[in-house]
Amino acid sequence: MPRCTNCNYKWNAKDIIALGFSKKGKNCPNCGDRQYISAESQRLLTLGWLSLIFVPFIISKIKLSGKDEPLW
Repeated sequence: MPRCTNCNYKWNAKDIIALGFSKKGKNCPNCGDRQYISAESQRLLTLGWLSLIFVPFIISKIKLSGKDEPLW
C-alpha cells in the first residue's frame, strides 16, 4: 500500500481510491501533509479504470507524491 512521503504513514485502500478522484490531492490522515498521486501512478490508474479486474492489483502499486505533478 502507498505511504505518505512525509511521515511514511500507510494509507488504506479507501483513502487511495478517494485520492484517485481528487484533483487537488488529499491531506495525510496522520501528519496533514498534502499528498498527490504521482504522474506514473495516474497513468497506471487510468488503465485500471478501463479494466476493473486489475484495480486491486493496481492499488498496491500506487505511489504518492508530495507535489502536484502534471500527467504528461
